Amino acid sequence: MIIGFAADGVVASDQAKIVGPNACAECHKQEAEAWKGSHHFKTFREMPRRKEANEIAEKMGVQRIRSESLCLNCHYTVQQKENRAQPIAGISCESCHSPGEDWIKVHSQFSGKTEKTETKAEADARWKLAESKGMIRPSSLYRLAMNCYSCHVVPQEDLVNKGGHPAGSAFELVSWSQGEVRHNTWHSKGKENVPASAARKRMLYLVGLGVELETGIRAVSRATARKLYAFEMAKRVDRARKQLAAAAKAAPNVPEIAKMVEHAYSAGLKLNNERYLAAAADGVSKLLVSISEKYDGSTMAGLDSLIPGPDKFKGAPSGGAGN
Repeated sequence: MIIGFAADGVVASDQAKIVGPNACAECHKQEAEAWKGSHHFKTFREMPRRKEANEIAEKMGVQRIRSESLCLNCHYTVQQKENRAQPIAGISCESCHSPGEDWIKVHSQFSGKTEKTETKAEADARWKLAESKGMIRPSSLYRLAMNCYSCHVVPQEDLVNKGGHPAGSAFELVSWSQGEVRHNTWHSKGKENVPASAARKRMLYLVGLGVELETGIRAVSRATARKLYAFEMAKRVDRARKQLAAAAKAAPNVPEIAKMVEHAYSAGLKLNNERYLAAAADGVSKLLVSISEKYDGSTMAGLDSLIPGPDKFKGAPSGGAGN
């Protein structure tokens, strides 16, 4: 999936480079099983049957949910087959980690050796090459979060104002990533679907809030009408900047948080203000990149009281012992 919003406000992916979840499941069997227990998997069959989905589709002039890009871009994995777009799964591996054709062999071939004989330097070079070819790894937290929010903050004004689609999910990165979509079984060889560490949860929380802010600001900057979409996106921005202000107080040793808040208040949340709002969003983006590269969460214990606990997680993960 492309990071951020496309020119027309609709999220899109390079369908010609989609290899499909079966190609990933050959090695990532436990992760695939965890995915099959999620709504991301089930949407392929369930969404076209939902009354609400069909009502939205009708208002938008969409005759078949699984055949038109307005719905496909966020709700399905779409592959180019015989010169046409064909949905092959729900939200799947490449929806989050990017279309795999260019990087799938690079990341899995152990530099032409075996897992035991590949040196650390060779492994590091292999991962770097895979990333340069588009792979979004779990460690690329900002890019990963942008993929989540590019759909969970709806990037299409008419879809909300005309179609009646909700203006995004009540999305929070820790509670969603540690719920039913969690699939941390690779490093334990499938033995346990382990939760994120305290340090990673801090990074998930902080980067997630920052991306909520950035994508919300960009949505407001592109809104054209004083209607529900613009109002709801402005609310998202206001909520995110207040939460980040609390985070800045809780983790004063991370000055970038307060700077994000400054950017958030530097431009008015109003129509016809794209130049200044885009500049504010760009400022937030640069700080998020810096945070992702500079910190690992180990020095952010002050955030712990702000981070949602297990009772707030969205569903329960499956796969691996003890879950």
